[in-house]
Amino acid sequence: MFRPVLFSDLKQYSWGTFRSDLFAGLTVGVVALPLAMAFAIACGLPPERGIYTAIVGGLLASVFGGCRVQISGPTGAFIIIIVSIIAEFGLGGLVLSTLMAGVFLILLGAFRMGVLIKFIPFPVVVGFTSGIAVVIFSTQLKDIFGLSGTMPQEFIGKLVFFGRHISEINYQAFALCGFTVLGIFACRRFLPRIPAMLTGMVLGTLAAVILKLDVETIGMRFGDLPTSLPGPSLPKIDFAEITRLFMPAVTIALLAAVESLLSATVADGMTGDHHRSDAELIGQGVGNIGAVIFGGIPVTGAIARTATNIRSGGKTPVAGIIHAVTLLAILMIFGSFAKMIPLAALAGIMIVVCYNMSEYHVFLRMFKGPKSDWTVMVITFLVTVLVDLVAAVEVGVLLAALLFIRRMAITANVRIVRSEMEDYDESQADPDATSEKDIPPGAVVFEVQGPFFFGAVNRFQEMVFGVLKRCKPELIVLRLRHVPVIDATGLNVISDFARQCHKRNLPLVLSGVQDQPFREFKKYGVTAEVGEANVCRDIDSAIVRVNEILKVGKIEQ
Repeated sequence: MFRPVLFSDLKQYSWGTFRSDLFAGLTVGVVALPLAMAFAIACGLPPERGIYTAIVGGLLASVFGGCRVQISGPTGAFIIIIVSIIAEFGLGGLVLSTLMAGVFLILLGAFRMGVLIKFIPFPVVVGFTSGIAVVIFSTQLKDIFGLSGTMPQEFIGKLVFFGRHISEINYQAFALCGFTVLGIFACRRFLPRIPAMLTGMVLGTLAAVILKLDVETIGMRFGDLPTSLPGPSLPKIDFAEITRLFMPAVTIALLAAVESLLSATVADGMTGDHHRSDAELIGQGVGNIGAVIFGGIPVTGAIARTATNIRSGGKTPVAGIIHAVTLLAILMIFGSFAKMIPLAALAGIMIVVCYNMSEYHVFLRMFKGPKSDWTVMVITFLVTVLVDLVAAVEVGVLLAALLFIRRMAITANVRIVRSEMEDYDESQADPDATSEKDIPPGAVVFEVQGPFFFGAVNRFQEMVFGVLKRCKPELIVLRLRHVPVIDATGLNVISDFARQCHKRNLPLVLSGVQDQPFREFKKYGVTAEVGEANVCRDIDSAIVRVNEILKVGKIEQ
């Protein structure tokens, strides 16, 4: 059932819990303000769109979500995809793709796919986030150094643009950006209870006003901010673009799902609670649809803001609702003052965001792990930086599937337990297989270990058919006690092996067959081909059957 945690928590809500949620909501609302504006500007959009996203998307995700302390809003992960969608399809394309992504998220939750989203391998996630951090930093070069002109969309193009305009650096903007970054880190170090991002933005703004620095501000680029939430509306949408926007919408949905569930998992570790994955996906879907209808951009769970909410005492989704109301109040009361905020100060905030996202220590530590893992990470990272995030998602998911198949193929093993080959070394036999001594001479015993699926059949074919070419046993035992599951490819291989044995008048006994393979053997017809009496659920019955066959010298068909 779809059960938002808010509806469960309100049944036993208390005044003491409300006081905790009120303080946490007010705190995280103040923290979210500079981030919301910075993310929107990094996407090339007016800052109020980020605030709209945090208000509407954060409110709806808290009401309908599955995590008690999750705070949702715009995040850095979306910047690349938003910029690329707007560049190719315009604002209408962004709206339509976000609406589609919201529907996809709701469907993922409705079909209980929340658990599966968590199975994306860690190397792929690290490659994504580190690559996104690098690309976001490249988008800030213009505001960091106070450059003029239009930067290209491509990463290499941004570097070329910076190289060509390096002589035009506005050192006042660069110094202000650095001052903001230092202010944020100093606040975190010496005043950890004060919102560092807001402090950095305020310090940067005051410095620009007091020193009368020649730097570009929000008002110069975007004009005055509105002081109220807009009514629900949608720009003109070209529904003929649905097919072309399908993959961008999938990318938005996948990023929102992964980031929100990752944030919820981190929150569980901090609180000892357990979130409802499917409800969280539905809440994020509703949040994305609502945010874009009110002029916002894609929304997802934000790890840093969620952690701030927890450390501030947030207990229930009411804190997330209060965070949204706080942002709305700030917009209404102080919106007119936002025009004085320097873009260099917001760029400083984005530098800190990129630093946090990069997790460079995790990236470097991955190189100490298996080569296949860090290779996947590096490929995902390079595609994210040099191509685009849509391609990175496609490549990342493909690499995740291939990595999974490789891991499963490694765990699946086929070996000889007993053989009549002249060059067979008895020391290769399983030392724990004491019951195999009861099998009379003339039988060859193979064992399959692990899931028997399409990634593991080659080893089986090479081993088994290779042995049959080198010896002529009277009977073959295929031990399957360590095979929990089998797929259609595995069924087909065993069926083909059974037919080959039948052509050679060679009895075949399947030993230790577990539940799932046993059912599939019957449905696929393997049981009929091998002989029902020769499909044994345990080793003892297999030994009895082998002795019966060798005694009579034939196999039941």
